[in-house]
Amino acid sequence: MLEAILILNAVWFIMGFNVFALRGQIFAKLVVPREQRDTPVIDVLIHSGKFLGGFNLAFAVLNVLLLLNLELFDKNQQWALLLLVNAIAHGTQFAFNVPTALANRRGEGVWQVLSGTMLFIFVVDFLMMALNAFLAGRYFF
Repeated sequence: MLEAILILNAVWFIMGFNVFALRGQIFAKLVVPREQRDTPVIDVLIHSGKFLGGFNLAFAVLNVLLLLNLELFDKNQQWALLLLVNAIAHGTQFAFNVPTALANRRGEGVWQVLSGTMLFIFVVDFLMMALNAFLAGRYFF
């Protein structure tokens, strides 16, 4: 199960790197309504996405390196700690979208979390957080 979660983490984070760092216009289109895309702010958003992409790349590389070096971590508490860090990385992406999702339910919010691609991202971040936290708990206790 550990190897499967590390692979899922790496794939998800590399997808984030792709969208945020390499294909910033896709990221911007996800969060900026069509009628507001002709403003200079969209370029700022596209370029700021590269920062998010960098973090996603770092987490993807971490998970690939962990997968390739399983033998370096021989204590359950070590795996629990590493999986907890992954859970927090996914969890913060989920948690910081919760207020926007709640606003969406009232017909408000700066972007739409509860539909389309953003809903997929919202759900997958939650699931990845839960999987990593569950396995961290199994290793810790």
